[in-house]
Amino acid sequence: MSDDNLIRTEKLVKVYPMGASKVTALNRVNLSFRRGEFAGLVGPSGSGKTTFLNIVGSLDTPTSGSAGVLGRKIETLSHREAAALRNRSIGFIFQTFNLLPVYTAYENVEFPLLLLKVPSAQRRQMIMDALDWVGLSDRADSRPSQLSGGESQRVAIARAMVKKPPLLLADEPTANLDAENSHHILRTMEKLNRELGTSFLFATHDEKVIGYLRRKITLVDGRVDHDEPLQPSTGTGA
Repeated sequence: MSDDNLIRTEKLVKVYPMGASKVTALNRVNLSFRRGEFAGLVGPSGSGKTTFLNIVGSLDTPTSGSAGVLGRKIETLSHREAAALRNRSIGFIFQTFNLLPVYTAYENVEFPLLLLKVPSAQRRQMIMDALDWVGLSDRADSRPSQLSGGESQRVAIARAMVKKPPLLLADEPTANLDAENSHHILRTMEKLNRELGTSFLFATHDEKVIGYLRRKITLVDGRVDHDEPLQPSTGTGA
């Protein structure tokens, strides 16, 4: 894998059993993503967007073909190795936020660092830096029930970014947000991409998200239909 490529898939296939039949979610997908990209997978429901994210995020494995991510072949990793790759190098943002309700914003952001056994003093600085990136340092002691939807998603971004991963995967991150909060979240992600160099890969059908992308890959029935560079129509670009 080239030093510039964070992700490279070759003839990637994923087939799921569905009763007595099978469903092909990805059908011989060849894609590469370079460091620093701000790219999105678009397409209708069932086109393979989330399946692709799950495989490159080491949450799932291919049926056949290859998925190279950060120099590792996903199909060769043990469960322990896949978990280590996620913990160290990949951040995830989901549409449902997935915050732990009994923990404060600070404690939710802290969770990935506990898994990495980061020392306490260093951990505190990293957490406050991450909350500051998303403009929520003053809400560190608030629990999810005390936060708006937009604030909860910003905490989820801080949690995903606190370890400064080279790769961040976002699955429909604006689906539960209004337009104002969606743009705030997207501008935050764009800023982190620009300032920290983190590569972002979205799965989305939200036109607001697409307006920020610098590359759009359209999936149809598990295949790449179009792969095109974009000039962002919203936000600042890079």
